[in-house]
Amino acid sequence: MERNGFIKSHALGNDYLVVDPKALSFALTARNIRLICDRHRGIGSDGILAPAPSGKADFGLRIYNPDGSEAEKSGNGLRIFARYLYDHGLTAKTRFTVDTPGGIVEVALRLRDKQVERITVEMGTATFRSERIPVAGPPRDVVDEVIDLNGQQLTITAVSMGNPHCVVFVPDLGRVNLLRLGPQLERHALFPHRTNVQFAQVQARNRVAARIWERGAGETLASGSSACAVAAAAVRKALVDRTLTVVMDGGELDVSVSSDWAIRMTGPATEVYAGRLSESFVTLLEAGE
Repeated sequence: MERNGFIKSHALGNDYLVVDPKALSFALTARNIRLICDRHRGIGSDGILAPAPSGKADFGLRIYNPDGSEAEKSGNGLRIFARYLYDHGLTAKTRFTVDTPGGIVEVALRLRDKQVERITVEMGTATFRSERIPVAGPPRDVVDEVIDLNGQQLTITAVSMGNPHCVVFVPDLGRVNLLRLGPQLERHALFPHRTNVQFAQVQARNRVAARIWERGAGETLASGSSACAVAAAAVRKALVDRTLTVVMDGGELDVSVSSDWAIRMTGPATEVYAGRLSESFVTLLEAGE
């Protein structure tokens, strides 16, 4: 990657920038991440993907939210990163592993005419255990718990995919005020590390629709780890079969949930453009170190 360069990509409308810290003349501080991701004063994105060293996997990855915080895992980000590695000649393999703060994942690329068509990510094992998500209170499975949200009663199921999720099943997604409920759930006292939030509506035994409020990013068109959390929660509650499609505003992901709660996700990723930060913007970023 060229000096202070970047790649802009999206996965079902969830857009990320891939930047190589070794090619930057400034540090990826929380301030600089916020500036770069700002949709009015920067490039604009739902986050930044930064290659990182790893002694445990073929590649390492750090994932930053647009508010400057770090995410443990991102399914959409992993698909984007996997395609970046293959398209830019950093690997010739169609199967490899990626080390994230939320665990090591396996990636498989499906090619058509030598082009990446779809990417499958082994997202790890879902857990409902409160101490692993984490959720405050005594150790337990957090399934169908009723919480009070400023006078409104919500029934939640909490899941960890290596990062925290709070899933709420509703009869009609169209009646959900995500902009009000999303941030309240994200920062609810139950979740000491905050949480991603999903409202979900079961449409059939093999199909669930979802709207996403992503921790540190807000409403997003799609989220890979959120889709996996929704699928796991729906299977746990016996609402769906173990192979299903999760439908989000940005598109669809195919998810399978094994009997031991290992989650596999398949979907596309698209590179949009490559660019380089201007000297004046770089000067602004360097001044904040």
